[in-house]
Amino acid sequence: MRVLVATAVPAERDAVAAAFPGGTTEVRLPAATLLRTAGGYDLLAAGVGPALAAAGTATALTAAALEGRPYTLVVSAGIAGGFRPAAPVGSLVVADEIIAADLGAETADGFVPVTELGFGTVSHRPPDPLVRATAEATGARPGAVLTVSTVTGSAARAADLSARHPHALAEAMEGFGVAEAAAAHGVPVMEIRAVSNPVGPRDRDAWRIPAALAALTGAFGKLAPVLESWNPHDHR
Repeated sequence: MRVLVATAVPAERDAVAAAFPGGTTEVRLPAATLLRTAGGYDLLAAGVGPALAAAGTATALTAAALEGRPYTLVVSAGIAGGFRPAAPVGSLVVADEIIAADLGAETADGFVPVTELGFGTVSHRPPDPLVRATAEATGARPGAVLTVSTVTGSAARAADLSARHPHALAEAMEGFGVAEAAAAHGVPVMEIRAVSNPVGPRDRDAWRIPAALAALTGAFGKLAPVLESWNPHDHR
């Protein structure tokens, strides 16, 4: 297994790194820097939002392919907003579907995804066996994770997203970009998130970012053995 873990910001990357004993070494790529663990994990803080996530992930995937040592799995990881009551603050979510929730058009009849306009894609599905094994090992709840370019800040938008995606558990800003880059390279992808705040009106007093980062560290401590035993050719 050779795994690329793509986060948005260094704090998330460092939380993942804390799960691996022995520390990390720094690897510089064109326009990107990785932290490499002894166990075959490369950790990337790609930036905030789907565009930077896709660009940074694609850079790392291309560099690995040119080295002749391609990645076998890409993981989008970090903290996220959780949809209440299914994903309370402090919980873990593993995506069984990664959805671009605001890629499309507003119409008089409501939002229309880009696929209904006749082009593109709005969804990627991680391998089911890996999702199930991750949920069992970490206690993460499986469900859809939405990728948004604008973080939800109102009850009305939270309700709209929940209505359009009733199986959604969380929203973040990078998963779909990471998944698009992985798909372009033919590499399977998964997404795991620790919930730091509820989706809805922005209330900084309700944010629990340190606790979510700690939960992310704990999740990767339990996830590593799962990935080491997972067959990357099993995409059922």
